[in-house]
Amino acid sequence: MPDAPDAPDAPDARDAAADAKAGADLARQAMERTRASARERGAYRTAPKAARRQRDQKRRESQPFSAGRDPAPMSDAVDALLRRMGWTEQVEVSGVTGRWREVVGDQIADHCEPLSFDEGVLTVKASSTAWATQLGIMSGQIRHRINEEFGRDIVRELKVLGPTARSWVRGQRRVPGRGPRDTYG
Repeated sequence: MPDAPDAPDAPDARDAAADAKAGADLARQAMERTRASARERGAYRTAPKAARRQRDQKRRESQPFSAGRDPAPMSDAVDALLRRMGWTEQVEVSGVTGRWREVVGDQIADHCEPLSFDEGVLTVKASSTAWATQLGIMSGQIRHRINEEFGRDIVRELKVLGPTARSWVRGQRRVPGRGPRDTYG
């Protein structure tokens, strides 16, 4: 009879092992998706042994007064870091949004500002609903001008947000109706 209580525990142990294996498979799949995403962004990874071998080979090749002894430019090191981490696109977009007034012109820059950039979609906020409509009409021209600055198609879509309106709701009760009709700008 002492074996009877152990019998129900055996399937639980197998279920726990199956769950652990399924969890490991999910983690492995998530890691593969992350690595694929990083490769798409241009990031790469050097194997530790290969990196050590390259470093040792460079040390052996170094001779006094040769070209290999000159210090490398800092810009090369920064460019390599940006490529490896997959940050080149974000840095380029930040450069353009930092020079927003130069890129799109004074009149447009007076009435809209860039908010965010995510996966090819640049989001801008207009100062009024009229300007939001106008920027929506001009979105193709604005995208073209921004992509000219980059030298390639980075901005695939321009999303224009209108101004945020004040909330007229006060208290617990609400009355149905059309509400205020002002563009706030």
